[in-house]
Amino acid sequence: MVDGDTIVLDDRSEVRMVGIQAPKLPLGRRNFPEWPLAKEARDLAVDIASRRDVVLWSGGSDEDRHGRRLAHTYVRDGQGGTIWFQGEMLRRGLARVYTFPDNRACVADLLAQEAAAREEGLGMWGLDTYRIVNANELDRLNSREGSYELIEGRVREAKNINGRVYLNFGTNYRDDFTVTISPRDMKLFRDAGIDPTDYEGRIVRARGWVRLFNGPSIDATHPEQIEVLR
Repeated sequence: MVDGDTIVLDDRSEVRMVGIQAPKLPLGRRNFPEWPLAKEARDLAVDIASRRDVVLWSGGSDEDRHGRRLAHTYVRDGQGGTIWFQGEMLRRGLARVYTFPDNRACVADLLAQEAAAREEGLGMWGLDTYRIVNANELDRLNSREGSYELIEGRVREAKNINGRVYLNFGTNYRDDFTVTISPRDMKLFRDAGIDPTDYEGRIVRARGWVRLFNGPSIDATHPEQIEVLR
């Protein structure tokens, strides 16, 4: 077992569990701080999968640039049933939903498991580090550059400028939180029948890596990064 979202099979190949992100261990990386609950996530992964047969299913790209296999993983429980690894990690509150443009299968089920754990305050959802951030909490967002966050708020303005969409959550785009969608990534939204300018006025939850450019922002590369709440 490597960590809470990566396992090693008996043929020594590594499997990265698509659709989730568990708290990260340093794993030999210099100056990489251990995330809260990283050891607990790894221990749960060991409990679920260690020394058990697994079935791998790929709903998208099946290998990453590091040569790891990418898969949804089903663990045989020894009693004729299976445990969905991703679902169990989310259900226990020791992972968050984390998707990619080329791996977006089972998102509705993943989000449902995450929401159930969050409702009960399990695992990560009991810590301030991982809580959902309001889009108006600019001091917090400005201090979280380079971190993966879930951010909620009302889209005050949605503009398409030369093919790039800006979802502005405040009145000052130079300081307030923004979600951006590049012209290249707009294709996935169009393919899903989504016009992101229709998010204007809606309360949404965006998830992704925070960067600082004209205030805190997230780049949305695929529709599953944005949940419409109301």
